[in-house]
Amino acid sequence: MKILIDMNLSPSWIGVFQQESWEAVHWSMVGAATAPDREILEWAATNRFVVFTHDLDFGVLLASKPHRSPSVIQLRSHETSPAKVGQVVVQAIQQLEEELRLGALVTIDPPRARARILPLR
Repeated sequence: MKILIDMNLSPSWIGVFQQESWEAVHWSMVGAATAPDREILEWAATNRFVVFTHDLDFGVLLASKPHRSPSVIQLRSHETSPAKVGQVVVQAIQQLEEELRLGALVTIDPPRARARILPLR
């Protein structure tokens, strides 16, 4: 699994994902901080990364495209610290790994997670 962490989340998430042997990069390492969400989605699709974000706009963008990638994980919580919700996020990704590989919008609203297979209708 390769995870691209959006600008609205801390780069400290990299360590959480690397502990699971998942490749992880923060958007600040590969793109401009002011890049539009569409550019982030395109980069993730081209490089086969799953986007991890706290931004609900990605769901809207996915709904406007007939594509099956990239998958997006939305963290819907006021708390975004890996120390506070890291384990919940890891467990959700593990449980929904197959859906993420197929192409999905995963919403994590601690303590539960759900997936919608792409393309969204």
